[in-house]
Amino acid sequence: MQDIYPISEKLGETLSNLFAREEFAATLLGRSFNQTIGWVELAVVAALSIVAWLAANFINKNKLNQIQYAWLKHLLTRAMLPFMLLLFGSAGLVAWWASVGADAVWLRLLVFAANWMLAIRLILGGLHLLLPEKWRSRRWESLLSLILWVFFLLWVSGIDDLIIGALRGIELSIGKSKLNMWTLLTGLLWVSLMMVAMMSLARWLSGKLMNTERLDMNLRIVLSKIMQAGLMVLSILIALPLVGIDLTILSVFGGALGVGLGFGLQKIASNYVSGFIILADRSIRLGDRLTVNGFTGYVTEITARFVVLRSASGPEALIPNETFVTSTVINESYTGKALYQSLDVQVAYHTDLTKALRILQEAAAEQERVAAEPKALLTNFGENGIDLRVGFWVKDPENGFAGLNSAILLTIWQRFNEENIDFPFPQREIRILPDEQNPSDLALLKAQIHAKHSQNLGKEFDDDEEN
Repeated sequence: MQDIYPISEKLGETLSNLFAREEFAATLLGRSFNQTIGWVELAVVAALSIVAWLAANFINKNKLNQIQYAWLKHLLTRAMLPFMLLLFGSAGLVAWWASVGADAVWLRLLVFAANWMLAIRLILGGLHLLLPEKWRSRRWESLLSLILWVFFLLWVSGIDDLIIGALRGIELSIGKSKLNMWTLLTGLLWVSLMMVAMMSLARWLSGKLMNTERLDMNLRIVLSKIMQAGLMVLSILIALPLVGIDLTILSVFGGALGVGLGFGLQKIASNYVSGFIILADRSIRLGDRLTVNGFTGYVTEITARFVVLRSASGPEALIPNETFVTSTVINESYTGKALYQSLDVQVAYHTDLTKALRILQEAAAEQERVAAEPKALLTNFGENGIDLRVGFWVKDPENGFAGLNSAILLTIWQRFNEENIDFPFPQREIRILPDEQNPSDLALLKAQIHAKHSQNLGKEFDDDEEN
């Protein structure tokens, strides 16, 4: 099979020919600090850098604010300083050659650095826009920028050839194929870039798909997950041939993945498959009110591995997808979104029950969140009063019940006060005994009677023995 010439090698050769780094490095080391013209050129570079910084700062503050598109403004803000350095550096380089005629070392370095800075900032700006917001981090951007600048210094000095040669000398055997460390690293780089691009494409397509109201929500989520997985696989299939890696090497990793699924990854694979099952059979949907293992909450997110349940008080539970397939789950929103609620009220026995029941029904019906025709019922004759109950269906249970119940009870309280309907309260009867029957005197009298009775029984027993 004919080897594929890696694109990374073509790119490196193009950059080397463009910048002539060997000649540039030799000239920089041999002439710059030994001649007066080198110091003059260095001063010119410093002046041009200051002017470029001032120009970029002025444009960023006064001109770019008029741009409406946030992504374009973000990229231009990042690229403005290196662009100004490149512009002023190129103009200074042309003017230097026209006036002095000598080879410009520091001006060429300024142009090279401006080119590299422009590439770095555009790459980081693109990654900032492509990656999800939760993956963005200033720390990682700074670290990646530092790594790219180190690569630039290694490339300018020519040390990168030594490092690349050493990496190519380290070979690894994977199945019947042999790969060197340089090929693996470049392959990893290209796979990462392709995956970032495919993730951005998948996120954009998923957004378009999720906004399509003609499809069921669960079907949209299933198609989105399948599309994301397919694009991830496609990114690997595209990236590996770019660096000369034969795709047949994936069979080795496929076997290792199969062994891993049979042992440690079994649960992960089960949760992944279960996620597609619960989405396909539509047993669980976003916004459903579920009770799983005693935890009640609303479905806010369905991922490839777990389902997020958020309770009315705020805490969230991450339930593995396998649980919804193998365990009993209470779905209070399976056939309908509305949920039934009831409130108990007690009135006094002399109350007009017809009027009280009507007030309960009207108090619940006045609330916008309550479905039509709430029911008021008499449930029991209690010890202190008559028990009444008003039942109603809540149209938006995801907004909670505490506020709604409070509003209904407050309306009932106000209406009962207007209609002179009393709320019963527990009653206790307290008896106050007269002074001559003081509890302490009664206890003493009982003790004396008991003592006399015992003495009489003793005398009768002695008389029987004498006879």
